[in-house]
Amino acid sequence: MLEGDGTEDEPLFRPYAVTGGRAEPSYHLAMETLVSSAPIMGDDLSLLTPEQEAIIVLCHSVRSVAEISALLRVPLGVARVLIADMADEGLVRLHLPRLNQGQPDHNLLERVLSGLRRL
Repeated sequence: MLEGDGTEDEPLFRPYAVTGGRAEPSYHLAMETLVSSAPIMGDDLSLLTPEQEAIIVLCHSVRSVAEISALLRVPLGVARVLIADMADEGLVRLHLPRLNQGQPDHNLLERVLSGLRRL
């Protein structure tokens, strides 16, 4: 994102200023959690902060929390806080990985192992 002076190395916003200094979201948000934009009415767009608008635009395609952090060039903790806040407001949808009490899906592991063997 570009800042006012046109340099690409600086983020669009001061990361910890937009989170009020918070580095942890209100609930755990893994970096592989997928995020997509929720439908927003036209009038509601004017109420978004620049950070929220940037995340909404990025999440028209499903993205992981880590991708959003990298694309916005903000620390992962800041991205987590922003995304969790937006999820609480209904602005984005979270697609959490489904693991049975921390146990990996054996079918998925078998498919990955099969694919690796074919390489």
